Amino acid sequence: MQIVDFPAQSSPNGQYWQWQGHNIHYVQAGKKQTHLPPLLLIHGFGASTDHWQKNIAQLQQEFEVWAIDLLGFGRSAKPKLQYSGDLWRDQLQAFITEMIGQPVVLAGNSLGGYASLCVASQCPETAKGVILLNSAGPFSDSQNPAKPKKIQTIIRSVLLQPWASYLLFQYMRRPGNIRKTLNKVYYNKEAVTEQLINDIYRPSCDEGAAQVFASVFKTPQGETVDHLLQELPHPLLMLWGEKDPWMNAKQRGEKYRQYYPNLTEYYLEAGHCPHDEIPDQVNDLIKDWMLTEIRD
Repeated sequence: MQIVDFPAQSSPNGQYWQWQGHNIHYVQAGKKQTHLPPLLLIHGFGASTDHWQKNIAQLQQEFEVWAIDLLGFGRSAKPKLQYSGDLWRDQLQAFITEMIGQPVVLAGNSLGGYASLCVASQCPETAKGVILLNSAGPFSDSQNPAKPKKIQTIIRSVLLQPWASYLLFQYMRRPGNIRKTLNKVYYNKEAVTEQLINDIYRPSCDEGAAQVFASVFKTPQGETVDHLLQELPHPLLMLWGEKDPWMNAKQRGEKYRQYYPNLTEYYLEAGHCPHDEIPDQVNDLIKDWMLTEIRD
């Protein structure tokens, strides 16, 4: 274990930890609680620990809170690797073991939700519970869809070319296009601030960021959500922004209940990132659930 301090690059209260030779950025706030496990926050694709600022500010009053930048995102290193759910699962498992030192409640949004579920199901000794916010990840019945249309096959084959994914990355990372995307997936448009846009734009300027983006089109299929849910031995809280245009929250929620009937769930008036759009409401739901379902 090695901790590296890069204050000029780190966010407020942020530090660095080395994992497999790569610098990993994380934030720690709040005090250790005798009867409550720490809370570990995990961002979605293209986001970072900055996306949890509104949550950390409140939740640290009740809990020991950690947030981490997944390898390839935020202020963490962006090496040329094969990015996958297994890679981030191993990163999180090591971070919990080496840095936090006790099982945690994992809370993840989108891609971070899938990574959280992988950890809690496949490394159950590191977790006490899971909170999923508009969580991503494939189900078994979506692995063999109807034969894709010819145009879809052509688009995917083009995007597998380095030059094509690079041009798309350069286009998508423009601040004006980041704003357009956020305005589509945020139901509460007031939450789309210049600070939020900058928090997403800044890491895209790092060396290796374009390669991480390109890896999306090459990432191997990970374990399916239904299999992970069937192996999950911990309490599960689902928070859905039901205005999310990227996923049908009600339909997807039904699938989670099918494989894990004993979950707790709430449907909220928000888009893809409810923790950032309506943080007060999300923080209260997390607090109440942890105090009733997780307290030792």
